[in-house]
Amino acid sequence: MANIFDKYEKTQEFLICIDSDGCAMNTMEIKHRRCFAPEMIKTWNLYEKEDYILNLWYDINLYTKTRGINRFKGLAETFKIISKEGIEIDDLDSLVNWVETTNELSNKSLEIEIEKTNSKALKMAYEWSLNVNKSIEQLPKGDEPFENVKEGLETLSKLVDVAVVSSANGEALDDEWNRHNFVRHLKALLGQEAGTKQYCISELKKKGYDEKKILMVGDALGDLQAAKNNNVNFYPILVNKEGYSWKRLVNEAVPKLMNGTFDETYQNQLIKEFNDSLK
Repeated sequence: MANIFDKYEKTQEFLICIDSDGCAMNTMEIKHRRCFAPEMIKTWNLYEKEDYILNLWYDINLYTKTRGINRFKGLAETFKIISKEGIEIDDLDSLVNWVETTNELSNKSLEIEIEKTNSKALKMAYEWSLNVNKSIEQLPKGDEPFENVKEGLETLSKLVDVAVVSSANGEALDDEWNRHNFVRHLKALLGQEAGTKQYCISELKKKGYDEKKILMVGDALGDLQAAKNNNVNFYPILVNKEGYSWKRLVNEAVPKLMNGTFDETYQNQLIKEFNDSLK
């Protein structure tokens, strides 16, 4: 996927990187409740403790500090917890080991690892992931951007370079961002196939942006960590306050970024507010 970055051209002094699911697009709840979690129950035949496992999945992926975690990391975390409760997952160590050591958490990377190891758990994780993607494709096309996203992107794209940096499946991203005609506002649309968020930001930085002129916009701790690891600024989209967050992004945070007043005090205030919003 290096050619994505090879073709990328910086046109403005500032860069805004934006996560997609749960940040710009109101898709997280429906994808987890209708696709990720039910397909997990089905693939591993976990019906006996279904309610407990579903609630655990929602907590890990939606409502706590691990919100927005990569699908395979979320799966491994869920299984580690339920295995301690006596719910056995065959060959779990292989899944955990791959998640902790792979450079790319994607179906393609998983295929390569299966060829090497022939692991049962990895084969099931691959089957689950493919079924999740099919399930997402079959969702009713009623997904909507959060309030103020459309206007926000129109305003921001005239002032700064805008790139989507997401851990979501690339085909789903293409579908959602094209359907709402938002791709015209973007310099790049980067999904899980392009690499981790941390990697994508680091590649975009190489295009000549001053790191203090880059802002990562996200709704999960993984977005904050990707920003910190690249020494760039972070702006949170707060759960259940998405419309407000987008309005403040455009009217307050980006102007501060551009006039040099997005300082440490302001950043710390945003991060505290963000942490307080996740239990």
